[in-house]
Amino acid sequence: MACHDDGMRGVLRPLTRAVTYTRWLHLLAGAVIAFVCGAVYPGLDGDTAGHWLLVALVPVPLVLGAAVFPAMRPAEGHQARLLLLPGPHARGGGPEGRSAIVARPSASWRDRGRTALWMVLRLETGLLAAVLSLQLPALSLELLDAGLGRESDAASVLRVPGHHWGFALLAPLPVLALLYAMAGLGALTAGAARRLLGPSAAERVEELEELTERLLERDALARELHDSVGHALTVTVVQAGAARTAGSPEFTDRALTAIEETGREALEDLDRVLRVLRRPGREEAGRRPSLEDSGRLVEAARAAGAEVDLEVTGPVGRVPGPVSREGHRMLQEALTNALRHAGTVPVTVRARVAVGDGRVELDVRNPLAPEGHGPDTGGSGNGLRGVRERAALLGGRADAGRVAGAWRVHVELPLDPP
Repeated sequence: MACHDDGMRGVLRPLTRAVTYTRWLHLLAGAVIAFVCGAVYPGLDGDTAGHWLLVALVPVPLVLGAAVFPAMRPAEGHQARLLLLPGPHARGGGPEGRSAIVARPSASWRDRGRTALWMVLRLETGLLAAVLSLQLPALSLELLDAGLGRESDAASVLRVPGHHWGFALLAPLPVLALLYAMAGLGALTAGAARRLLGPSAAERVEELEELTERLLERDALARELHDSVGHALTVTVVQAGAARTAGSPEFTDRALTAIEETGREALEDLDRVLRVLRRPGREEAGRRPSLEDSGRLVEAARAAGAEVDLEVTGPVGRVPGPVSREGHRMLQEALTNALRHAGTVPVTVRARVAVGDGRVELDVRNPLAPEGHGPDTGGSGNGLRGVRERAALLGGRADAGRVAGAWRVHVELPLDPP
């Protein structure tokens, strides 16, 4: 019984789906131009196959000419998405299915050719759907009149011979056949739309490139957010711990001031990143930190109780913006790493710009803390990996490891990145 019910539902499903009737509407809309042109020539009152063949062929040159315009492709694509494919709440619907049909202007003659083929196909299938939509209901009326024993004035090309009550029982069959014909014709049209209005190979490559760019942008934002917020939290934890153990009101006051300034900078970075995520593709006008702001990083580290020496050689202000900004983030992460794992031991920072050599060199060293004496601030190891990734994207390199009893982060970036 269950199998029988499933079979019945499968048979009736095309008649109960909303997309069947939106596809029917799409088919009938495609026949409008045929009837408009046919009203001009050769007319719509013919009764021969040759006459209606002319009605089907006369609009074809007009359709082919319209397909040359690039804007016709998105116009057809939007209609196909709206009427031929299931909506987001229907079974099998949603944005994934609708993405099979593009809505972009034709970028090549191949796209124009596919659009032209689609428009001719839509014209002819629409004309067929219109003829069936007129003739099959007329046939039902013919059968009904024959069953009731009266003469019929229905405009059906098929005539029912004689009169018999049994013809009335057959009257619903042409309408039912029309519904299934429209469901099948609509499904075939939707399949053709996916092939002819779907993305070409070049468009698929372009979509993949755009997706890759968006992922890279989000990855860069994630790294920047990790560096900024991670640095702020590390400094805050270290300063709070140092203030608690120092027992000095003056030191505590300096630590709270540093915590406030570091937190404010982190909130500014967080707000900027969130604005970019909410409005992708739009550059933020606010100033982003660069190597010229290295002193602020050092002051924050010093306020945490670390002994930091900063040496800057070369014209930092002449470093290109992307290199300077990424260099600042790398220096920030190196200092954060030192504070996280070395505590308040002396940290030597050297940032040197060698314009003649065409590169920026960053070098951060800190003595290794005794086992169990560094501050417990957690950390997943993503920071140094992010430094290496940033350097690689700029065509440089970054190394981190033990050197002569100290931990060293060394970065070299070209002034003219690829």
